[in-house]
Amino acid sequence: MGLIIVLIVGGILGWLASIVMRTDAQQGILLNVVVGIVGALLGGFLLGPILGGASITSGALDIRSLLVSFLGAVILLAIVNLIRRGRVR
Repeated sequence: MGLIIVLIVGGILGWLASIVMRTDAQQGILLNVVVGIVGALLGGFLLGPILGGASITSGALDIRSLLVSFLGAVILLAIVNLIRRGRVR
């Protein structure tokens, strides 16, 4: 049951992060879920100690964990956009 919740919440957070970073038209549902989960891991590693919250992948579903996971997804998309910008499209 915990895995299903992480997939759903990760997908929602990835979708919201893609809207904030204006990459929503380039991504599908599967990529939103991946961005949300990988962003949650990144946010838990980088921002968890600073903000005092865990990521959604650790099983915590409170405001701090959602914020840490969302910010991690935004950071992940910012890194991807920075790498893409260097390439010729």
